[in-house]
Amino acid sequence: MTAPGQGAAGHRPAVDATPWAPTLAVTTGAAAAVLVLVLAVLAGRGDVAVAVAAPLLTAVVVRHRRPTGTVRAWFAGPADEVGDDGRDLMTPDGTLRAALWLDAPAGATATHVALTRQGRAVADALVHVDGTRRLPVTTRTVRTGPQEVATAVVQGVGPGAASVAEPADAVDRRTVVLPRAAPLREVPLPPRLRGTTGAHPARRPGEGGDLRDVHPWGPGDRLRRIDWRVTARRSPDLRELYVRREHTLAEAVVVLVVDSRDDVGPDPRTWRGPFPPDPADATSLDRAREAAATLARAFLDQGDRVGLDDLGVRRRPLPPGGGRRQLQRVRHALARTHPAGDPPVRVRAPRLPSGALAVVFSTFLDDEAAAVATQWRAAGHRVVAVDVLPALRSADLSSRERLAVRLVTLTREDRVAELADQGVEVVAWRDDPAVALQVLARRGRRHAGAGVV
Repeated sequence: MTAPGQGAAGHRPAVDATPWAPTLAVTTGAAAAVLVLVLAVLAGRGDVAVAVAAPLLTAVVVRHRRPTGTVRAWFAGPADEVGDDGRDLMTPDGTLRAALWLDAPAGATATHVALTRQGRAVADALVHVDGTRRLPVTTRTVRTGPQEVATAVVQGVGPGAASVAEPADAVDRRTVVLPRAAPLREVPLPPRLRGTTGAHPARRPGEGGDLRDVHPWGPGDRLRRIDWRVTARRSPDLRELYVRREHTLAEAVVVLVVDSRDDVGPDPRTWRGPFPPDPADATSLDRAREAAATLARAFLDQGDRVGLDDLGVRRRPLPPGGGRRQLQRVRHALARTHPAGDPPVRVRAPRLPSGALAVVFSTFLDDEAAAVATQWRAAGHRVVAVDVLPALRSADLSSRERLAVRLVTLTREDRVAELADQGVEVVAWRDDPAVALQVLARRGRRHAGAGVV
């Protein structure tokens, strides 16, 4: 029997080829009945022999009626229905949804299902199955990127729970959760704008922007630019015509740089060692993904071009681009970002387009990201450092652990202060980033066209 989604890529049904066997209770009862029967025959007790005949008969019936087929289980979800396994399965409230399909052979009455997520038991139930059944699976998450929805281990149960099958191979459902892109009102711009089209007024003369000046007409000026009121006031005899000149509109180029080397949670005890961060806590990389996606949406909505780079790996960066499709590229690239071991030490900072705004997302627990931001600032780029370290929880730490955290915190604060001294603008994402970014956006807005070329 086949259910929808059984043949989908990445969701291979688990097949239980082990034959069905009586349960421990049935086997123990049958063995005890045989022993009592032998003793009754030796003692000449016919009444006892007749009394133990029922358990033996039950064992024979169970062995004869036990199922002979296989129990299969596989996961399917919304992505399987459209044939795109990379689609986001998370609803806006942070709920991951999937479906567990169970296929039991004829004669099986139930299936024991044990669900785990990231090594932790989340459900254990005995489910009635008559042929094929679909079980909805939902779980909540605050994490982004590749992650496990659930892992299921199923075991078939025969009539009366007298026979069971060996547990089938575990099947899991994995997905890629894309970071959310929240709206922002204002974002900072680079000191130089590029191109002759866009949403920001530049210093160069052109069309579409704010009024630049009123100038005598010259070769190349269009007749529709003539300001007849100024002409009538300054040259009543029309010996000289005056035209209105405007600032041209240009676009900003922004490069989002994510430091994927650190993926730490609010509990410092999970920073080093065998214990991973709590699945209920958003890590620094989750905050970096969300912050980068939010800024990408803000810049792309106003017609700018956005690129993406990663300090943790050596690979070709995502080149700057515009439009809604570029936002999807950025979100998918951010979701695939993860720590990849010990990255090689960079001799120099990655190259940026001329006049680009660099936004660095890092915890600044070491000097690598700070050194790169300083080099870009020294080269004349406007650099914004976004601190994505979560608020730390130190209530359950020992005195020695608190001292270690205090030393790391002081070193990090000195590093961030040095960045500010070098002209790098620092924003803490755990506070109110919208207000901080709005302050940075208005800081460089001295007058129309200021700070841009």
